[in-house]
Amino acid sequence: MKVVICGAGQVGANIATYLATESNDVTVIDQSPLLIQKMSDTLDVKALVGHASTPPVLERAGASDADMLIAVTQSDEVNMVACQVAHSLFNVPTKIARVRNQAYLDNVWADMFSRDNMPIDVIISPEMEVAYAVARRLQVPGAFDMIPLADGKVRLIGVICGEDCPIIHTPLRQLTSLFPDLQIEILAIVRDEKPIVPDSDDQMFAGDEVYFVAAADHVARAMAAFGHEEPEARRIIIVGGGNIGLSLAEEIEAHHPGVTVRIIEHNLDRASAIAGRLNRTTVLQGDALDPEILEEAGVGLAEIIVTVTNDDEANILSSLLAKRYGCQRAVTLINKNTYGPLIRTLGIDAVVSPRAITASTILQHVRMGRIKSVHSLRDGFAEVIEAEALETSPLVGKPIRDVRLPPEVIVGAIVREDEVIIARPSSVVQPHDRVILLAGAKSVRKIEKMFAVRLEFF
Repeated sequence: MKVVICGAGQVGANIATYLATESNDVTVIDQSPLLIQKMSDTLDVKALVGHASTPPVLERAGASDADMLIAVTQSDEVNMVACQVAHSLFNVPTKIARVRNQAYLDNVWADMFSRDNMPIDVIISPEMEVAYAVARRLQVPGAFDMIPLADGKVRLIGVICGEDCPIIHTPLRQLTSLFPDLQIEILAIVRDEKPIVPDSDDQMFAGDEVYFVAAADHVARAMAAFGHEEPEARRIIIVGGGNIGLSLAEEIEAHHPGVTVRIIEHNLDRASAIAGRLNRTTVLQGDALDPEILEEAGVGLAEIIVTVTNDDEANILSSLLAKRYGCQRAVTLINKNTYGPLIRTLGIDAVVSPRAITASTILQHVRMGRIKSVHSLRDGFAEVIEAEALETSPLVGKPIRDVRLPPEVIVGAIVREDEVIIARPSSVVQPHDRVILLAGAKSVRKIEKMFAVRLEFF
């Protein structure tokens, strides 16, 4: 596949890394010679310095025979115009644009991005995606990540094993016999910052980060098996009243009527503006690093603090300060990878990475075959993929144990109409089942082919 990526920032570089390692033909455009040089030095891509929305630059990038254009520069307007030029002059089949300004995304102007006006096939709003990701985490107390799959019938859960976790030190193949009520499949383990795609002889240890899939109605039981029975949060503090903080507060007001929310926003004008848009949320103007402001927000009684300012350091410090004053859990937005190894030792419970969330959203539209959703784990060491199995798929019609799966692939769950089946070696995939699996980075392309539409299907 030939892809043109406009923008070599964190998201653009992340997407380029995914696609280049899978032997796609990738060209990256950016106005920064420094970023372009870095891209040329580290990835097998063509990298051009230039303005991404101008026809000559897009022509040099090979837009005339590109399969897809992904526009993720810092400017919404450049992203939108790049897609328009790619459509009008080069007939690029698929255009994806990152649009941050919520004014463009209001439902009143929904027709703006139609094929007859500004033909963008997929609009990515990082702030909205991050707000939804945080809201999902709040639904499962004790989890550091939660992703709904198969229209909400299945959940992918990320959880940390504590010293009191009942199922540690048990080979995974024995979990079903020792804990017959535990209907889950372990997909990945992160130990000492090293990701592992486990086999049946592996065990979980205290301190491990574990990703598993379970039917939605089994999640509470599964969390209890991991030693997590925390009550759902009723008092939440949000630090940062930008687009993410505002979207999160609106989401909570709309879907969680029993939850009390308070926002701390440093800028007076912004605090006044968001206060006018929220109904049940209290907005406090001040510095979240000020103990008096935290006390006014009721930090000692809050179950969760969510820090989503544009400043990583401020997010980390305000999270730690809130926990010191009695807040039970901290969910912290962090953009920089360099802080990753420190997070657990500092005591932060869950990290939100806009870069990773945006990349997963874009990958969902890049992946070929009958793939419904894609979620990248831990900087791309593996992807959790939801796909529809067709009659021609080699997965169909025989026990999973007899299917020649690529290395580092684990089938987690099968969804057949309204039934959720946690995958076991004897499970058989039928045509049109939704299959949820984990694929290591080197096996993703092979999984795409397994779910591709073949000629004999027609």
